[in-house]
Amino acid sequence: MLPMQPHKITTPYYLLEESLLRRNLELIRSVAERAGVEIILAFKAYALWRTFPIFKEYIHASTASSPWEARLGYEEMGAPVHAYTPAYSEENIADFVRYSSHITLNSPTQWQRFGPASPYAAEHISYGLRLNLAYSPVKTEIYNPALPGTRFGVSAETLQQMEQEGALIGLEGVHLHVLCEGDDEQLELVLERLEERFGFILDKVQWLNLGGGHLMTHREYDTEHLVVLLRAFRERHSNLRIIMEPGSAFAWQTGDLYAQVVDIVTNDGIKTAIMNVSFACHMPDCLEMPYHPVVEGATQCDTPEPGTHSYRLGGNSCLSGDYMGYWTFDHPLEIGETLVLKDMLHYTTVKTNMFNGVQHPAIALRHLDGSVETLRSFDYSDYKSRMD
Repeated sequence: MLPMQPHKITTPYYLLEESLLRRNLELIRSVAERAGVEIILAFKAYALWRTFPIFKEYIHASTASSPWEARLGYEEMGAPVHAYTPAYSEENIADFVRYSSHITLNSPTQWQRFGPASPYAAEHISYGLRLNLAYSPVKTEIYNPALPGTRFGVSAETLQQMEQEGALIGLEGVHLHVLCEGDDEQLELVLERLEERFGFILDKVQWLNLGGGHLMTHREYDTEHLVVLLRAFRERHSNLRIIMEPGSAFAWQTGDLYAQVVDIVTNDGIKTAIMNVSFACHMPDCLEMPYHPVVEGATQCDTPEPGTHSYRLGGNSCLSGDYMGYWTFDHPLEIGETLVLKDMLHYTTVKTNMFNGVQHPAIALRHLDGSVETLRSFDYSDYKSRMD
C-alpha cells in the first residue's frame, strides 16, 4: 500500500504532525514543572517559527547561537533569548545584547572583551561562562564537545585562576553542553563530574544551564529518574536556577520526509532507487552522523539479500556519496512511488541547503482536525536569491 499524501502537496515535503508535537511538549512541560527547572527550545535543532504559537502554550523562552537566531526568538517566541556562541564580535555583540536576557561567554578573552565589565555590558543581561567539563559520553567525534583541544569552555583550573585574580566579578551563571541525544543515566554522570570539578563555583552563581542533548521524549528515556536527579541536585544547590535547552527532544518523531522514486538504476548487482530528494541537501545528518533513517514499509539491512526487493536509496544530486543503503521492501519499487523517511524534522529542516539546485522540500503541518497547511514552499526564486 502506498503512503497517503496530503491533498494539494506534491513531493518532496516534510510533514509535521501537530498531535505528536503537542505530545512532546506536554511531556517536556511536565518534567519542567515536576523537577522545578526551566526547559527552553534550542533553535539549532528546530526553528519552524510558524509553529511557535503552539510552543508558547507550553514553554516561554529559547536559546540562540547567532544574531539571527536571537532575533527570531525575540520576535517570534516573544521573549529575550539565552545566547551562547563560541565567539562574539564587535560587529554582532550589540544584536545579542538587544535580543537576549542571558549571555554566556566561551573563554577568558571573550569574558574580558564582552562580559559585565566590558564597554558592551548591559544591565538587563545576566552573564555566564561556559565550562569545559573535560568529559562527554558522546561517541561520534564530530558531535563531541570534550575532545582534547576542544574550543568550548573554560577548564576548572582556568576558572579557579580567574577567581583568584578577581576576574569573575559579575558572573551570575555557568553553562555546559556535553550530551547528544543523551539519556538520564548519562546526565547523572555529568552532574557527578560537574560537582567534582566545579563544585567551588556552583554555590556562588545564580543559574546553571545544562545545555542540550537531553532526549527526554525518547520512549526509553526514564523521565521519572530525570525528575529525581534534578530535584536532588536542586536540593544540594538551592541557590541555582536550572535551565535545560534540548532541541531534538521537542521535535523527536514528530514528522517525516515524503519523497518520490524518480529512477531505479542497477549496477554490479546493486539496485539504487533514486529519489527526488538528497541526503546531502535535505538529510545532512544521515551522512554526517552517520545514521540510517527508518523507511516506512521497509527493513534496513547490511547487505542486499538475493531474491529480495532490496535497494540502496540515492539522492538526486551530483555528489557521488549522496546515497545510503540498504532497505528491503515487500514489493518491487516503481518509478513514481512515494517513500516516507521517518523522523526527519529535528536538525534536518535547519541544516538543509540548496546544493545543485535540487528541489527543496516544502514544509507542511497536519493540524489536530486532520487538515494540512503548507507552512512554506520553495521555488526558483529562493535558490536564485541565495546567489545574489
